[in-house]
Amino acid sequence: MNLSPGNGDGLLRAYLATSQDRAAEWDPVYSIAPRTKAPVVREFVDDKGELHRSLELARWGLHPSWAKDKGPRPINARLETIATNGMFRGPFSSARAVVPMTGYYEWVEADDGGKDPYFIHHPDGQLLHAAGLTAARKDESSDGWNVTFTIVTREARDAGGEVHDRMPVFLTEDILGEWLSPGKLEAEQKDPLLAQLDEVSTSVASQLVTRRVDRQVNNVRTLDHTDPSLIAPLEAD
Repeated sequence: MNLSPGNGDGLLRAYLATSQDRAAEWDPVYSIAPRTKAPVVREFVDDKGELHRSLELARWGLHPSWAKDKGPRPINARLETIATNGMFRGPFSSARAVVPMTGYYEWVEADDGGKDPYFIHHPDGQLLHAAGLTAARKDESSDGWNVTFTIVTREARDAGGEVHDRMPVFLTEDILGEWLSPGKLEAEQKDPLLAQLDEVSTSVASQLVTRRVDRQVNNVRTLDHTDPSLIAPLEAD
């Protein structure tokens, strides 16, 4: 999956957030691999009871504090089970986030045995707000915290379904505050929130389009993550 949001300052303005963990210094990238860092948006209440929205860098692959160091670090969480799965129900209840992106990659097997990458995005290049879950672990080498995240996915609709059966759950701006709201969800709040995510993500999905891009993105060892040509359409398209 690709996460290619704008720079840190642009994201701070887009989400009316303050910067944490040098997130304001973020430069756009066009391919992000699991276990690397990317910007996420979270909300919290400070000691004075005031609500804050922060942009911070987190590592892709959820790693709760109770999980073993060599245990799984899932990059995706299924919408259908985030309220009941033991790995995700805690973060869903009280550690929700937004993962900004302008699109993501999926792959289709080609006749030559290789895989053709497709970039799925809004036709106007609009920022997409993916639903995410986070976890924090105390950093033993400092006084800080290591934050990790996973992206909530659902059965694909429209453009996403052309190349893959799953896609991120994208939020509309009018429910960002509800999704990010800190504090633990009550039992009776969970099903309505899940239903709302299903509805709004279906709406956003219907707007997305796909384009085939160069296979250079397939080789994570040699690609330049800052090269915008990674998401450029092929001339044949």
